[in-house]
Amino acid sequence: MTAIYIFFGLVVILFLWAVVAYNGFVSRVNQAKEAWSDIDVQLKRRYDLIPNLVNTVKGYAAHESTAFEKVSQARAAAMGASTLADKGAAEATLAGALKSVFAIAEAYPELKANQNFLALQSELSDTENKIQAARRFYNSNVRDLNIMIEQFPGNLIAGTFHFSPMEFFQLEADEQAAKEPVKVSF
Repeated sequence: MTAIYIFFGLVVILFLWAVVAYNGFVSRVNQAKEAWSDIDVQLKRRYDLIPNLVNTVKGYAAHESTAFEKVSQARAAAMGASTLADKGAAEATLAGALKSVFAIAEAYPELKANQNFLALQSELSDTENKIQAARRFYNSNVRDLNIMIEQFPGNLIAGTFHFSPMEFFQLEADEQAAKEPVKVSF
């Protein structure tokens, strides 16, 4: 009779462990989704700021149309990207195109003094910082989920209930910068 109690006790313990592990996976997946939504909010905020910035700069440097077209195309590509890898590549392209707009602004002292431009530049800079923070938060949640999926015995629950690793959100510009040696000159 004692053997039966021990057997049922082990079954109950195993069942409770499986429930706790499953709930842990569900929690991690939802945390990663929430973190992605934070990134998405900041990206949309940036997408909304870009046309205002371009229009402000356009008023001072109308002859710089190719730079403005590149920004518009990069913005459209970023908004239309469907996969994380495509989104990362499009966001890196958009960041490069925005740098060209700011480079144009450097050539126009009146534009650099324009309050509307300064406010947009400040808001865009703040948004970029928020995107980076949200990206770090998302990637840390994805890392934790992926670790749970790969480690034993969690991988048994992950495989049984089809939890799959999530993809990190990386910008191609960041990857390139990390691979290139730092140039130091004196």
